[in-house]
Amino acid sequence: MDQEDEIIKSIPIHYSNRLSLQPQSRIQEIHVPADTRPEVWNGERGHEFGKGQLDDDREKNQERKGKGREGEEPRLAEIRMRSEEITQRGAQMLGILHNNQLHMHPIDSTHQFRPTLTYLDILSRKSKRRKDDDSDSDSDDGPPPDPGRTNTAKEVQVSARRVIEDKAGNLAQLMLAIIRAEQDESWRNLEFCDMEKHLLMHLTGFWSYKNENLHCSTDITTFLRKK
Repeated sequence: MDQEDEIIKSIPIHYSNRLSLQPQSRIQEIHVPADTRPEVWNGERGHEFGKGQLDDDREKNQERKGKGREGEEPRLAEIRMRSEEITQRGAQMLGILHNNQLHMHPIDSTHQFRPTLTYLDILSRKSKRRKDDDSDSDSDDGPPPDPGRTNTAKEVQVSARRVIEDKAGNLAQLMLAIIRAEQDESWRNLEFCDMEKHLLMHLTGFWSYKNENLHCSTDITTFLRKK
């Protein structure tokens, strides 16, 4: 350490691992209210997207009961942000400074949230089905075949080769099983607490009152050797 770098204050560090959340699929979802002001929101498209969102929820057995009035046309009033777990490099900690003491908590996982927009897939499938129906109704079989000509049948031999090996097939089945498990798992509602609502009641669980001294068993050379 540089001799001129003066230590202004020493802060005790408390470590706790009691705070953890491990859902089965390790997926989180945040519903962000949409800005429905007329100057920035298309009401007609909002109702169209709302129908797609409702159909998507029903298809995945995730329709929320009691939402919306009976007979009211559904509309998209929120943007759903779903998490994707990010691979962590090293150990990450959350530090909270309280009463001149730094309380450290390990971060079990880090998630990146992105808009789901799954209702667009539903609308796209509906649009494709409508186009297919229209093309079938407008199709023309053409003139009748000439009775004087006969089609010569040719025998074609096709040799089929296995494209997907057993391991690849098992991997595909595993991926489908994971997707089904995510869709079938019920959502567990979490309560969001801002900086004023029940602040002290929720933060008291972060404080550690143990005064056991921790000893570091590694030094900077350990990290340098890993790199």
